[in-house]
Amino acid sequence: MTTDPVIEMQDVVAAYNGAAALTGVSLCVHAGECVALAGANGAGKTTLLTAVNGFAPLVSGTVRVLGMKPHGRNAVRVRRRVGYVAQTAPLDRRMPITLMESVMTGVYGRLGWRQRPSQDERARVLAMLEELQLSHLSERPLGHLSGGETRRAMIARCLAQQPEIMLLDEPTASLDKTSCAIIMNVMERTHCTAGTTILWVTHDLDALPPGCARLLRMQNGAIVADTGWPPA
Repeated sequence: MTTDPVIEMQDVVAAYNGAAALTGVSLCVHAGECVALAGANGAGKTTLLTAVNGFAPLVSGTVRVLGMKPHGRNAVRVRRRVGYVAQTAPLDRRMPITLMESVMTGVYGRLGWRQRPSQDERARVLAMLEELQLSHLSERPLGHLSGGETRRAMIARCLAQQPEIMLLDEPTASLDKTSCAIIMNVMERTHCTAGTTILWVTHDLDALPPGCARLLRMQNGAIVADTGWPPA
């Protein structure tokens, strides 16, 4: 594993409508790390992810991702290299888009909308759907999927982007054991074979891939502990 930092935060303060969501957060994540973020609702975990993605309303402090500030002129460049899976995503079930079409938007997000994916790209996406046990649903309308299938489809779209960093917000929350196991296995392989850096927000410390070796505990918008995981 390289020691190069890919995420650097220094004294970051973020606020929504005057209410602080991050209070002086400093953090350094190195390439290839899998880092878990734990804490109660409202602790600042999701805001930390959105700060990395360049969307958090910063009051002060600095954020650098892959050596760049993730906003302004660098925003598109950073987001092509950073994948984000929200805990929930607004979905109009009348939208006429299939699972496969949705996943392919991840490829376009990396290549640009004017580029046509190659046959190799499409084959890679099909193999990914097979690994996530979604290939038999590739032509099903996105709005007709179950909760676990929808979450796996969101992860597939993120993986199709081939990001260097993945930001996962409760990816296994409220899912059945089968979906949880599929997601953890795929993310463990992604972390180990591709060297992808992962920030994984969770309430369930049992639902983390084996390669997760660092745990950040958050409280009231601050990181209150940064330890190895699992405990020795």
